Amino acid sequence: MLDVRRLRLLRELSIRGTLAEVAEALQYSPSSVSQQLALLEKEVGVELLRKTGRRVQLTPQAEVLVAHTAQLLETMEQAEADLAASLTTVTGTVRIAVFQSAALALMPDTLTRMASTYPEVRIEMIQREPETALHETWARDFDLVIAEQYPGHAAPRYPELDRVKLTTDAIRLAVPPASHGAPAIRSLVDTAELAWVMEPRGAASRHWAEQACRSAGFEPDVRFETADLQAQARLIESGNAVALMPDLVWTGRGTTAQLLELPGKPHRTIFTSVRRSSAQRPAILAARETLAAAAAAVATDDAG
Repeated sequence: MLDVRRLRLLRELSIRGTLAEVAEALQYSPSSVSQQLALLEKEVGVELLRKTGRRVQLTPQAEVLVAHTAQLLETMEQAEADLAASLTTVTGTVRIAVFQSAALALMPDTLTRMASTYPEVRIEMIQREPETALHETWARDFDLVIAEQYPGHAAPRYPELDRVKLTTDAIRLAVPPASHGAPAIRSLVDTAELAWVMEPRGAASRHWAEQACRSAGFEPDVRFETADLQAQARLIESGNAVALMPDLVWTGRGTTAQLLELPGKPHRTIFTSVRRSSAQRPAILAARETLAAAAAAVATDDAG
């Protein structure tokens, strides 16, 4: 019988590309990973890896094993979820990947609610950009990801991951307070000559913002670049930049910036994803339910 742990190492190599990355992800030494894969080759009796320069490449036979390993891991995860569901107490650890504005607006209330209602569930949270986090959740680095999707900019999809809408928030043009003496700004066109702050290239928000400016007839002068939305907010409030910002950024802090509606009133969609094989694990169901309650509370406060 094949060793499941060694099969998982082979699948991890197909996902991550190098022995060093597999070792880092699973907290092994590279030499240990190499030895275990060599033993797996002996077990199956065929070549699984070929050296290509400094890297290794999976053979077609290895790819066959990887496909079966994915199915095996899904079955095992489903068994674990069913076993957990048979218990009367909700326990376990849920590893959550979340982007910054959701971490600030939703996670404090979610953690407080979880500690009160499900005290035996441990929540671990790491900040990640949504596209990276979706891939890492598929790769089993996380149990649940909170991700975002901008209008006309589809987030990556993985067949093994489900997708449940959590909330939406409006995207508005954020400009300095009138007290800073800046020229009157009534629309996106009025910002054509002003300094912009945006997230780094590659971020969905950056792509969407650039396209919105170009559709308005100008190329934005992006003088400031940061993934920290709190830093972006300070640049706007201090009169040094303008930006397109989702409403969730201002949750719990308010702002002196002027927030102007955009044509068509665009909204960002925030959703959660988990592996389908673990979706019914009670701790994950509890985390999703609690996140939904926290999101609903934010929406109620904003409406008020």
